[in-house]
Amino acid sequence: MPDNLTAVVTAFGKAPELQEIPFRSMAPGSVIVRIDAATLCGTDAGRWSGKFKQGGDDQPFIQPLTLPYVPGHETCGMIVEIAGEAHDILNARLEVGDRIISSYGHCGTCYYCRVTRQTTFCNDLKAFGYSHPDRMMGGCARYQYYPPEGTYIRVPDGLPPAVAASGTCALRTVMHGFEHVGRIEPHESVLVLGTGPLGLYSLAVARESGAREVLVIGAPEPRLQVAREWGADHVLDLRAMPEVTDRITWVRDLTGGRGADIVFNCASAYSMVEAMRMARPGGKLVEIAHSAGDDIPVPPMLLFRGVRPLFPISAEARHFHQAMEFLAAKRLRYDFGRMISSAYTLEETGAALRGMAELTEVKPVIYPNGMPAQAA
Repeated sequence: MPDNLTAVVTAFGKAPELQEIPFRSMAPGSVIVRIDAATLCGTDAGRWSGKFKQGGDDQPFIQPLTLPYVPGHETCGMIVEIAGEAHDILNARLEVGDRIISSYGHCGTCYYCRVTRQTTFCNDLKAFGYSHPDRMMGGCARYQYYPPEGTYIRVPDGLPPAVAASGTCALRTVMHGFEHVGRIEPHESVLVLGTGPLGLYSLAVARESGAREVLVIGAPEPRLQVAREWGADHVLDLRAMPEVTDRITWVRDLTGGRGADIVFNCASAYSMVEAMRMARPGGKLVEIAHSAGDDIPVPPMLLFRGVRPLFPISAEARHFHQAMEFLAAKRLRYDFGRMISSAYTLEETGAALRGMAELTEVKPVIYPNGMPAQAA
């Protein structure tokens, strides 16, 4: 095959450079996919801008970000090469031409892989979207290498590549969050803060999980309209109620004065204190939003409200599989394509990253191998 045309970030905040990267050697059981779609999220923008100082003592399971690197951790592609044999999560043999996604690879031998079975904390995690170009593990390229330590999941027929790609980050993390929550009882209320992909996916899963009612707070209006169409019982425009105390009152008034039984904070890490006050005493708070910046002060008395904080980190292979199955099963009820805000070519990767950083995009998609007719 020819060299791999790749968008390489060589300086934070600057447009990536297009480089031809030689194809890497393949480990047995690995695959190379031709990227059908690579979607971007806030994490991509945070890395690109240099704001996310990942790794270190706080996150030893995430490798520090160094230049140069290839962005893009949400990908869907068609297999073009297999080293020996490879099988999907259901142990069915894969063939060239199959369309797949992949979970992140892990070592399989450490304390977190074998004892606690929390593979997202493996110190040898092989995540996508921030590694050296030679590793071919970024989605903003014509081709991507999926290492054998990951788990391959087939993309169901009829699922658009951009929607499938979006499910490999936001939705799989949401699935992990709902696993932490456990059974949602028919009398329980769910509050979702934020109406980006994380928030909208949380709304859809909550609606399908049997919650009595789902409340949503977010902005701007086009995203709120999607929330209404997807079945939110109550929707609040954040800009219409800028005072935190008023928003807390709004939630409590709709939940018998108690607060929501379950809160998904998908807005910002700095919304966590607000979210804790919106949860009822003894409720649950699922903290999914990730932000860069200073420490978050928490009033001491909030720690004695009995709210159970849950912090899903990334996702296990089963959550990637659950995400694809949910998208396939519910695509007629929810127009998941509404979250894809703009389409870009590989040459336009810098513009897509800037749009995410400036919050003018919800979920941009990059088509490294040519724009499909419906997206042009």
